[in-house]
Amino acid sequence: MFEILKTREPIRFMSHAKVASVFSLVLIALCFFSLFSKGLNWGLDFTGGTVLEVEFAQSVELDQVRLQLEEAGLNGASVQNFGTSRDVLIRLAPEAGVNVQQQGDNVLAAVQQTENSAEMKRLEFVGPAIGKELAEQGGLAILAALLCIMVYVGLRFEWRLASGAVVALAHDVIITLGVFSWFQIEVDLTIVAALLTVIGYSLNDTIVVFDRVRESFRRIRAVSTVQVFNEAITDTLSRTLITSFTTLVVVVALFAKGGVLIHGFAAALLLGIGFGTYSSIYIASAWAMMLGVKREHMLPPQIEKEGADQEPLL
Repeated sequence: MFEILKTREPIRFMSHAKVASVFSLVLIALCFFSLFSKGLNWGLDFTGGTVLEVEFAQSVELDQVRLQLEEAGLNGASVQNFGTSRDVLIRLAPEAGVNVQQQGDNVLAAVQQTENSAEMKRLEFVGPAIGKELAEQGGLAILAALLCIMVYVGLRFEWRLASGAVVALAHDVIITLGVFSWFQIEVDLTIVAALLTVIGYSLNDTIVVFDRVRESFRRIRAVSTVQVFNEAITDTLSRTLITSFTTLVVVVALFAKGGVLIHGFAAALLLGIGFGTYSSIYIASAWAMMLGVKREHMLPPQIEKEGADQEPLL
C-alpha cells in the first residue's frame, strides 16, 4: 500500500475540500444542536455523590460487584479497584430522600457474601460544589491549551496557516463533545484528559503537513496553491497512515479490553484520532486556502543592506 504513496503524481485531496467543508459544517451544526438540547452527561466527578471504600476478604471481580449493585437497584455506580484487588472504590450518585449512611448500608448489603465478606473502610459525601469546580477547571485547562497552541502556531507559521490549525483543533473538540452529548456517554475527568490528548495529536499532524507546505512553497515556483497542498499532503501521507494505524491499534485494544472505567477515554481518543487526521488534511488546509495563502506569504522578508542603493565609487 505504501509503495503507491511514493508515486510522484500527487493525490488530488483539495478537489474534495468543498465537499469536506460542507460535511464538517453539518456535523458541527448537529453537535451544537445536541450540546444545547441534550447537554453533556456529567459523571460523578462533576456532579458529586457518595464515595465508599469496601475491603473484601478475598480478591473480587469488578464485573461481579457491578452486577450485584444493579440487582439491588443501585444503577449507575462507578466501581474500580483501590490499591489491591481486594479493595474496591464505589461511587454513587445522590438519591432523593436517602442519606449517605443509608446508601452505604445498601451498598454493603448488596455486595456482602458469606464466602467473601466485605467491610466498609470509608464512607463520605462529595458535594456538587466540588464537582462544579472540577468542571470549571477542566474547561479552563482545555481553553488554556488552545490559547498556548494559538500562540505557538502563530509564532511558527504565517497567520493564515496558523488560523487553519486552530480552526481544525476547535473542529475536533466540538465534534468529540457533540458525539458524547448525542449518545449521552458519561463525561468524567478522564474525558478531559482525552480531549487534551486529542488536541496534541491533531496539532502534531497539522504541523507536519504545514511544514511540508511551507517547504514546497519556497522550493517550487511555477505551481498553484492547490498543487502545493496536494503535493505536501501526499508526501506526508505515509507517515500519517503509519502513525494513525499504530496509535489506533493501542486505542482499540483499550476500548475493547480496558474495562468500563476507561471506555469513555478510549472512545474520545478513537474519535479524536479519526477526526484529527481528517481535519489536518481538509479543515486546516482548506481554511488556509480560503484565506488566500500564497507563495509570497511563505518567503522570508528581504532586508536591504545599508548603502545598497548608492552608486559604487570609482
